[in-house]
Amino acid sequence: MLAVFASAIDAGAPLAGLEVGERPEPERRDGWTTVTLAAASLNHHDLWSLRGVGLSQERLPMILGCDAAGVDEDGNEVIAHAVVAGDSWSGDETLDPRRTILSELHQGTFAERFAVPRRNLVPKPPALSFEEAACLPTAWLTAYRMLFTRARVVPGHTILVQGATGGVATALTALASAAGVRVWVTGRSEEGRSRALELGADQAFDPGARLPERVDAVMETIGEATWGHSLRALKPGGTLVVAGATSGAAPPAELARVFFLQLSIVGSTMGTRDELERLARFCVDRDVRPVIHDTVALRDARRAFEALLDGRVFGKVVLTP
Repeated sequence: MLAVFASAIDAGAPLAGLEVGERPEPERRDGWTTVTLAAASLNHHDLWSLRGVGLSQERLPMILGCDAAGVDEDGNEVIAHAVVAGDSWSGDETLDPRRTILSELHQGTFAERFAVPRRNLVPKPPALSFEEAACLPTAWLTAYRMLFTRARVVPGHTILVQGATGGVATALTALASAAGVRVWVTGRSEEGRSRALELGADQAFDPGARLPERVDAVMETIGEATWGHSLRALKPGGTLVVAGATSGAAPPAELARVFFLQLSIVGSTMGTRDELERLARFCVDRDVRPVIHDTVALRDARRAFEALLDGRVFGKVVLTP
């Protein structure tokens, strides 16, 4: 079957190990099922895998991809939840110390057919296209959990989203706006800020800009480059939700500000199967849809990876068979 996979790891030139070609059919194993791919979406996780983060040389070749929607063996239209917990684990999958996600230990979703545990499948609402549904399991689920589980934002709150253009940032903006939350974003480019406003943000600022007032919560995925600004943006008692650190993971803690203003700093990683199901219903009920930057055939996946690596993406890039 046709698949997109990592054949080598190169931290400096990640696309050097990217290949598109034939791979074996998914293995049969107890408790798992095979899904025929209808659409899959790229994440920065796929580039990190090619750099060797979370993926070791011994596991190669590894089919990439952790987001997908398709048709299961019984003919049901489904969305695949990417977090794979241990067989004996119950409860929040993201808290399992042995959890992994597709394409780290198990082969990923960028293939004509892929395997997942049966318990990981979520029904795809008919109102969502396969391309839209394929955008939900990682970036959009991460955003949903950051907002509603970890920050517990409610209508009337004001949040700051650090960054304006990526998959998680656009999801945060669209979801929070649909929930009646006032959204402010920062972005390096005027084009990115303008598109965030079109997506539902109330105001857009240059990185590090002084804000009109302090906010209830900050959504942080950038790390060192924006950390100080994120802390200064919070009102007393506010919450900083951290789900990534793409610019570095060791910023000054500024503990005096944290304890004096009684700030809450909470981590957030991916989301649960139940949250994915609620996210899909939320998108239908509130008429929210993922921003799709481009749709690319599986055989042309290198072009999609190049766009993501170059930072030329607003929203999500989708692969179809």
